[in-house]
Amino acid sequence: MSLSTAKSTVRERGRRALGFTPDVRNLSLLGVLVALVVVGGLTRPAEFLATSNLQLVLTQASVIGVVTVGMTFVITSGGIDLSVGAIVALASVWATTVATQEYGFAGILFTAVVVGLSCGLVNGLLVAYGRMVPFIATLAMLASARGLALQITDGRTQIVTVQSVLDLGVPDAYVLGIPPLVLVFAAVTAAGWLILNRTTFGRRTVAVGGNAEAARLAGIDVRRQRLCLYLLSGLCCGIAAFLLIVLSGSGQNTNGNLYELDAIAAAIIGGTLLSGGRGTIVGSVLGVLVFTTITNIFALNNLQSDVQQIAKGAIIVAAVLVQRRTARDADA
Repeated sequence: MSLSTAKSTVRERGRRALGFTPDVRNLSLLGVLVALVVVGGLTRPAEFLATSNLQLVLTQASVIGVVTVGMTFVITSGGIDLSVGAIVALASVWATTVATQEYGFAGILFTAVVVGLSCGLVNGLLVAYGRMVPFIATLAMLASARGLALQITDGRTQIVTVQSVLDLGVPDAYVLGIPPLVLVFAAVTAAGWLILNRTTFGRRTVAVGGNAEAARLAGIDVRRQRLCLYLLSGLCCGIAAFLLIVLSGSGQNTNGNLYELDAIAAAIIGGTLLSGGRGTIVGSVLGVLVFTTITNIFALNNLQSDVQQIAKGAIIVAAVLVQRRTARDADA
């Protein structure tokens, strides 16, 4: 192999790791999404294809989608964050207390983001500088954040009374028929894609996930990078908490239930390696849309939630098997 060919191969692999080139995994997942849309259109054409229902699907995908963007960065670096759902719950209830709502729209948004960042900071310090296993550190945060959320609310739902926040969820606030929550999700997705694929931060994230020791020897501050990644995950949780407040008009300690599992599953079936070293924002978003569409189709057809969970599990297994097969074919 010539030197120029070797360099070309290295560049190509780097672009694939960062999601620069079209990925067969994403294409296969897009095919699953299209198949689900066809199923929804055939089973409940009037309801599923209605503009209001499509807006609902995208709105529901926005909250977990923002969380998944942050999760994708963490998993790409070889870490994991089991606390994202609990952080969303804590941020949502802290931002909807009576004292916080006195400061209006800005107070709610600021509080949700700061709580998310604070939890991410704790996770990052424990993992990066405390040298704790990410699974244990974030599991501890999950328990603590859930407990604190329950203590703040005392088990009661906190109703939002700030009209400017509630107005974001009404049709009059839609921009060209697109809900504001979807626009925020699109902005976060675009920013995440640019950061992962077009910045040194993204390249360092992939390097740390691929081989942390080699990244350290190459001059990358691995601990600081991991701290920043958990801060980024916390920021996404804070934004998602605010979106959830707008969507539900309330703050509850049960918010974000099982978000961590949905976010991890969406990222994994989207093509992000659980062992780290490769991540794709586009694939993660497609994974979120697949799960949200499944939920919507089952709801429209009045099917039981247990059947829905079984279908989700089957989709995860099928998607991963298809991705592995197409990946082998592409590498060959």
